[in-house]
Amino acid sequence: MSRPTAEDDASWEAAEGVPSMEDNFIQNWLEGRDALVAQEKKQRSDRVFRENLSPTAAEACAIVDQIRFEEQQTLWTREYEDSLGGKDVDVFPGMMFMLAKERMEKSKLWKIVRRMPKGALLHCHLQAMVEPEFLIREAFKIEGIHCQSPVPLVSDQDRLKSGFTFSYQKSTAATTASSIWSSSYETDKPVSMVTAADTFPNGGREGFIKWVVSRSTITPDESISHHEGLNEVWRKFSSCFLVIGSLITYEPVFRIFLQKMFGQLLEDGVQWVDMRATFVQPFMKEGAEEYDKDFSGLFQVIREELEKFKSSEEGKDFWGGRMIWTSLRILEKRAIISDMKACIELKKAFPDLIAGYDLVGQEDLGRPLQDLVPELFWFKKRCMEEGVDIPFFFHAGETLGDGSTTDENLFDAVLLGTRRIGHGFSLFKHPLLIDMIKEKKILIESCPVSNEVLRLTSSILAHPLPALLARGVPVSLCNDDPGLLGQGVSGMTHDFWQALQGWDNLGLAGLGSLAENSVRWAAFEDYTSKEWVHEIKMGAVGKGVRAEKLKEWIQSWEKFCQWIVTEYGADEDFEGDT
Repeated sequence: MSRPTAEDDASWEAAEGVPSMEDNFIQNWLEGRDALVAQEKKQRSDRVFRENLSPTAAEACAIVDQIRFEEQQTLWTREYEDSLGGKDVDVFPGMMFMLAKERMEKSKLWKIVRRMPKGALLHCHLQAMVEPEFLIREAFKIEGIHCQSPVPLVSDQDRLKSGFTFSYQKSTAATTASSIWSSSYETDKPVSMVTAADTFPNGGREGFIKWVVSRSTITPDESISHHEGLNEVWRKFSSCFLVIGSLITYEPVFRIFLQKMFGQLLEDGVQWVDMRATFVQPFMKEGAEEYDKDFSGLFQVIREELEKFKSSEEGKDFWGGRMIWTSLRILEKRAIISDMKACIELKKAFPDLIAGYDLVGQEDLGRPLQDLVPELFWFKKRCMEEGVDIPFFFHAGETLGDGSTTDENLFDAVLLGTRRIGHGFSLFKHPLLIDMIKEKKILIESCPVSNEVLRLTSSILAHPLPALLARGVPVSLCNDDPGLLGQGVSGMTHDFWQALQGWDNLGLAGLGSLAENSVRWAAFEDYTSKEWVHEIKMGAVGKGVRAEKLKEWIQSWEKFCQWIVTEYGADEDFEGDT
């Protein structure tokens, strides 16, 4: 039986009295529908940015929309997967990060986003910013690097979860210890890293590197095993910090680490970084026999390496960075107060480097802000007594809870005067807080890839950030822990690409707005609360460092848009080069 023709369908519709799309009352309905959609979009946080696009930027945004659409029809299809000889599965833009990573990095959209000026990275954890394999290979070149374990690492099970850390040992006596892979190993005895690697039972040195990488990153299999729950992946995640953190706390490794991080950030279009770090593992200067008693040596290295990079030819366009001091929220009161005292003393010694204070660690299992109020009020009082101002930049709402104490950290963060909120994943459930955050000019530091890998959301398509953007909440995109979460580089292109390809309402203009927000809310220098809000409101028309950097970013944005128009203009064959 032949299929009906268009003429047959038209005759049937007329006979049945089915209205035509061209009928006036249908067109009026569609106009009303479009007006309703447009009315809602006026509430979006990126509305003003969109309305002020230059003609070149508007053209670039249209070109990127077309490239995005074309890649959805070609690169992200079951047919394309089959043509590569892949598994008989559906692939789609916005699928789980680890499953999409290799393909997204080959797309035309990736090349565009990679080149985008991303402004400032406002939420990242220092120890997790560089890919572990690079650091391990560099450590082989440094004399005196050792490793140790609280138990002999004899079996595969021992090597899977038993503690393992690095250290520097000036004395060579430690190298005579028995094999760390043997039952005769004396627990916690340092063993030469070179010896341990070359005698690794599963593949020698290369096998050792692969094993340490698996112990210091969330593996692809772990990232997609959402059925195992949040606590399980957080246990692995926390152990990663212990492994890689113990390696970078030795000065020569730390200097290499910082230069690699700064270089990768700038290469990815990031010109400023607000870093967070916990100060748990002690720092050791090059060739020392004992760890430093405080972290002044570490901060001095950060200052030196920042200036070194900025004064180099490679880093001449890098603006710099500052540190947000972080305490582990799981610690008891005495330990928190002690850490706060250390923060205040180092703020006095390095006022240019310390920008604020935060508490970190798994929110669901740590102490909620409500419980920490006495310590936090003590901290503000002590800061006043010592003549320093250290504002709050709290993690809050990194949870699936609704009405739990972790979820309610959002209320406490706002009431305690936080200037930005890290993650804010559960904020979309709180309409009153959303209005307060907009009024108080509090920015949400959103980390979509991190939220997925740490099992808060199944994919970018299920992320709540679009709900916040639709409600007019200021947001910036951040990468959180790229070295440990599988991104492989310090930059933000993975998060930017996922957002652009995953959310229809965003587009390049929305992405540009998020990047501009990052510059607008960066902690370039110390500000009073009044100055902070005023300069955010004034933006590029204000005075001072923030206005200067915003103008600089806008110029970079326009050059980027011009590059898109030139490189991928109207004559481009969009179906090629995918």
